[in-house]
Amino acid sequence: MAEEDKDVEKEELSEAEITSPPKRDYEEELLSIIQSDLPPAEIHEKLADYHDNDIASVFGLLSDVDRRKLYRILSNDEISDIFSYLDDVEDYIAELDAEKAADIIENMDADDAVDVLEELEDDTRQEIIELMDDEAVEDIQMISSYDEDMVGSRMTTNFISIPRDFSVKQAMKSVIEQAAENDNISTIYVTDKNEAFCGAIDLRDLVIARSTTELKDIITESYPYIYATESVAECLEELKGYSEDSIPVLDNNNKILGVITSSDIVEVVDEELGEDYAKLAGLAEEEDLKEPVAKSVRKRLPWLMILLFLGLGVSTVVGLFDKVIDNLAYLVFFQSMILDMAGNVGTQSLAVTIRVISSEDLSGKTIGKLIFKELRVGFFNGLIVGSIAFVSSALYLFVVGSTGTPFLAALCISVAMLVAMLISSFSGTIIPIIFKKMKIDPAVASGPLITTINDMVAVCVYYSLAMLLLMSAL
Repeated sequence: MAEEDKDVEKEELSEAEITSPPKRDYEEELLSIIQSDLPPAEIHEKLADYHDNDIASVFGLLSDVDRRKLYRILSNDEISDIFSYLDDVEDYIAELDAEKAADIIENMDADDAVDVLEELEDDTRQEIIELMDDEAVEDIQMISSYDEDMVGSRMTTNFISIPRDFSVKQAMKSVIEQAAENDNISTIYVTDKNEAFCGAIDLRDLVIARSTTELKDIITESYPYIYATESVAECLEELKGYSEDSIPVLDNNNKILGVITSSDIVEVVDEELGEDYAKLAGLAEEEDLKEPVAKSVRKRLPWLMILLFLGLGVSTVVGLFDKVIDNLAYLVFFQSMILDMAGNVGTQSLAVTIRVISSEDLSGKTIGKLIFKELRVGFFNGLIVGSIAFVSSALYLFVVGSTGTPFLAALCISVAMLVAMLISSFSGTIIPIIFKKMKIDPAVASGPLITTINDMVAVCVYYSLAMLLLMSAL
């Protein structure tokens, strides 16, 4: 009885733990504060308690009047922090005069400023750039000089560096001075007499260091770094492997140009996943909701044209078996089922393979393990699905009476499905690996392409088996 009571208490406790208390509605709170008639100073003080991202999330819910009130209450620096979280920031920049817009953009991290300026009309962009200070413009031009697939295009110039020959006291003083302009202060980068990167110091280590400690004793000289001209896609796994707040970006002379932060890495990973998903869908690149119809058509059309001709190839292969189809017309009824299963299996193997080869070293051992695993998965899935197909198709053919040999026909259908699924698993694995070896993005071996190839294979297998098993019986 006591044990039953304990079990009841555990169940009740579990239910209580599962039910989380309601969260505060920041959106409602912020709207109430901003739209209130409180004095500006009081509104400013209350808004200081909220994260910039939360304030940015209500911008679209505010009227023009409310937003203009915010622009007057908040400092340019505070507005720039909020604008960094906005998706359609160009719409809000248009609400400001050019001088205020320039002040806000130059207070942003250089990489965010580049993103904002790229969204503006040419005339507006040029007008704002002319009003910005030279240092901010120089940083923006440097980042813009790199191709969008290079690390340099993703870096920010918001970082702190100190010379290697500083004392702990001098280093601390320099950090305090630079912190006024740079808020990425958790990691301090160290340079040698030639201004080349030579290591990093954790802020905590500097804070607790004694004044008699030599700076070289707290420098991590093997700190990770990347070059500005490296490809984002190629060094993505390296970046993800480090749990650092930021990683320095160097030029070819090992001088620090900027840093790529953890938030930048998250953004890059998200974009890479979006691009890979787009390619798997047979698109040249990602689309968004506001993209013009004509541009979306141009992106999708090339793959559709390729797939059209591949589809004609499938139809041609089917035509080669016209005698089989003439004599065994009921086989066409089951064709789509076999083709669909083959396509589904191929797409699954493709997705798994792309994920593995993008995160693992593509050694011979890795390739062998991957292919062997996918073949086993394809075989056992094909065996199970084929068995179900045998029973269901035999029952159907027996009831309908389409053929005098329903069990032989069902055997042909189930074996064709097993073989097609096995081959599809292999092709969905081997094709992206070949692309990778050829230095071609494996994601371009898209779902529609694999599906069409597998359709051709499945048709050949299906009607060849029908010719061997059923035509001979006739």
